[in-house]
This record gives sequence, structure tokens and C-alpha cells, in this order.
Amino acid sequence: MPNTARWAATFTLTATLTATAVCAPLAGAALAAAEPSPAGLYAPSALVLTTGRGEAAATVTPERAVTLTCAPRPSGTHPAAALACAELRDSDGDFEALAGSTEAKCTKQYAPVVVTVEGVWRGKRVAYERTFANECLKNASATALYAF
Repeated sequence: MPNTARWAATFTLTATLTATAVCAPLAGAALAAAEPSPAGLYAPSALVLTTGRGEAAATVTPERAVTLTCAPRPSGTHPAAALACAELRDSDGDFEALAGSTEAKCTKQYAPVVVTVEGVWRGKRVAYERTFANECLKNASATALYAF
């Protein structure tokens, strides 16, 4: 092969390798930016729920805390994450609207229990606190959300 042809082949190969090395990562980043990730399709829904004995969260030391993530799929340390997320979806994130058991038979003993919920529900910040007269009423108020 003549010297000129060898130089041309080497230059072409070098140019091709350089272009691939420089442009391939840029093309990959452009493609990644154009395609939404599955996690980007869902507004975040991640909550921390706590419970403790007393009348107000400001004066109560939490006795138990769990995490609950509802999007893209139910998860967390909540013992019934799927059911709790279903309750929240049905109430559209309205903690006051959660329907509980109307057949619960609870004593009238006053031993207040405070439940707090803090985090993000469908992309919006939430902070909720509710005091129940006793543990039985707390458990009856929402079939799964507060049962931890």
C-alpha cells in the first residue's frame, strides 16, 4: 500500500474512533433526556407516619414510626402498604375523609393517642395530626392506614 493510502486509512480510522468516542456519550444523554424514566411518570407519594401517647404531637415522643410510599408502587415499612395506599387513593389524600369501621365497639376510656403524617402526597407537601381518645378508636378510624 502506498504511503499516502496508509495515511488516509489511518486518518479515517482515527477520525471515526474520535467521533464515536466524543459523540456517543452525547447522543446517549440526548436520548435519555428525550425518553422519560418510569419514575418520572408519577408524582411522588412518600409519607412518614408516627404514633405516640398523649394529646398533642408537640408534647409526645413518638413510640412508633413507619414509612409509606405509594408511587410508583406501594412500599415502605408500613405493615399493610398496599391497603393503606388504596385508602389514600380512594380519599384523594384527604386524611379527614378516611372512613373507618362503624361497627367498632370501643370503651370510653380516655388514653389519648396522637397520629402524625408528614411527607408528600402526589407531589404536594402534607402535614396532618389527629388525636384519638384511645387506641381502639385509632384502629377503627381507618382500616389500614393507622394500623401499625
